[in-house]
Amino acid sequence: MRRMTPIKAILSLTPAHKRLVFYALDAVLAVLALGAAVAVHSSSMPSAESAFRYIGLLGMYGLAAVSWSGVLGVARLRLKDFGGAAVGRIAVHAGLLAATSPVLTAFGSVSVEPGLHVVFGLTFFALSCLARLGLLKLLISIYRRSAAVTRVLIYGAGRTGMALASALREQPHLMPVAFLDDNATLSGQIVAGLPVYPGIRLEQAAREFKATRVILAMPSVGEHRQTLIAHRVQRLGMEVLSLPSFAQLIGDESLVDRLMPTRPQFLLRRELMARAGIDGNAYRGGNVLVSGAGGTIGLELCRQVLAQRPARLVLLEISEPALYRAERELQMLNDHGRTQIVPVLGSIGDEELVRDVLARHRIGVVLHAAAYKHVPIVEANPRAGLINNTLGTAVFANCAREAGVERFVLISSDKAVRPTGVMGASKRLAELVVQDLATRSTTTRFSIVRFGNVLGSSGSVLPLFQEQIALGGPVTITDPRVTRYFMTVREAVQLVLVAGSIAKGGEVFVLDMGQPIPIIDLARRLIEGAGLKVRDEDNPDGDIEIVVTGLRPGEKLHEELTISDKIEPTVHPKIMVVREACLSELETAAALRDIRQAISEGQPEHMAARALHWARDRWTGSAGSASQPAAEIEKAQN
Repeated sequence: MRRMTPIKAILSLTPAHKRLVFYALDAVLAVLALGAAVAVHSSSMPSAESAFRYIGLLGMYGLAAVSWSGVLGVARLRLKDFGGAAVGRIAVHAGLLAATSPVLTAFGSVSVEPGLHVVFGLTFFALSCLARLGLLKLLISIYRRSAAVTRVLIYGAGRTGMALASALREQPHLMPVAFLDDNATLSGQIVAGLPVYPGIRLEQAAREFKATRVILAMPSVGEHRQTLIAHRVQRLGMEVLSLPSFAQLIGDESLVDRLMPTRPQFLLRRELMARAGIDGNAYRGGNVLVSGAGGTIGLELCRQVLAQRPARLVLLEISEPALYRAERELQMLNDHGRTQIVPVLGSIGDEELVRDVLARHRIGVVLHAAAYKHVPIVEANPRAGLINNTLGTAVFANCAREAGVERFVLISSDKAVRPTGVMGASKRLAELVVQDLATRSTTTRFSIVRFGNVLGSSGSVLPLFQEQIALGGPVTITDPRVTRYFMTVREAVQLVLVAGSIAKGGEVFVLDMGQPIPIIDLARRLIEGAGLKVRDEDNPDGDIEIVVTGLRPGEKLHEELTISDKIEPTVHPKIMVVREACLSELETAAALRDIRQAISEGQPEHMAARALHWARDRWTGSAGSASQPAAEIEKAQN
């Protein structure tokens, strides 16, 4: 049988075994403290008879130390928790032993001066503290060298970080080893017993402490900043997690159980898709333009395209703050500046700007993610939605064809399928524009990638639910029957890039997103993932209530991914091609003219009616059920 190593033997000690060790330690320290007190207090060597009597006292002092240790719970003190409270309890222990000492000497018929008892108590206190500090240093050294323990760096040395450090010390296989903080005044300090390193020395701290995980404990820092830090951590091959606000950490549940964000597998109830094999030749060394580069999908497109090492990556974005944040992050991810990153502030509907950018930077691939996508907002602002999503796409796509762009990929939405509101209609009309150009283009390969909701994108239900949970509820849903398709942004963007690389021209690619998920189930999973319980009729003492608000204008109970049932597989098992009817060149021109006319008239109701008319007129097939598209896709895969 293979013998257990000393390190594993120490790490495998049970709480009962550890208490026995500390009982023995206290007994030995009491004996040593008595010997030291006698040596310090006596002016001459004791006689043989006195020495014999002192030896008889040793057992009684050791027994007294063990007894008071058991009463006060000193032996139950964890070394990892050694601090002010522990020192106070040891002081009480030493004081009680000093108070007991006269009784013990009298019982043993040993005559000593009263001052010896005081010296004994002080000596025992000093030895007990020093012994435990020494053991703590030894334990930390053992843990740092053990592969059985996960060493954790905590980014953020504030209240949340200190609370986290305390909670992690309660976990047998997790060990906080150091803080990281961007506050220069904290650098080099000791906080909650841990050293504080500046954030810029992340790699050094990870190497020095052999840490494999970083937890972001700075809820007051913006999402963009946390994303940058998370990417730095991931580039070092370390796992990164984050915590909610300090207010959420107060409760009976373990703080460690409230690590956020909740893993996507838990929310989707499926394993995440394996990393897709992207044809690097489609993007490597070329000039790529991403519109809407500051949005959730656009920025992830930029990240993954950047990893393919294009010669130039142009970021087209209408929001200056979003463009600034995107450009900063991508510059940090840009390996040795191999790719030229060009930020362009402007709209896809600005024809003069678009022509100039495409020509000046000799763009070969366009990934068109710019769109107004929030259903209630677009419903309330149909003019802006149609100008950007439909007319802007028409301008952008026509300019791309005239500039000789090789590939143009439109990022579309499941809301474009049989739309009931302006947002879906505007996206469906954008699809029809691109489909029409695909039939007439001899140089540019136009294609469309259509998918459902992306977990965590701006304005989606995931961050909304998390915010509502952080505020103590309630979590609001529009209808308990609502279902939606979901995919992580990483999965969706990988498949978009694969689809773009295999497009021949004219395809409508649909991503296999699995079965639609009931929104109420997603809300429940998020509440449970935060360590809380749903409050309802069955559990009136729960933490968070789910409130139904009713469907908003333009929303549907169930979304679909396809209009037609003509679904064909591709070389990738998660990407399908659907064959759908489209407008002719004359019909497309008439539709765009009709939309412009409605916009010029300035009547929101008329704009919505005309958009829905053209979008709905191209329906084919039956509406079917919410699960029908998923079933058809599964059939095509087989």
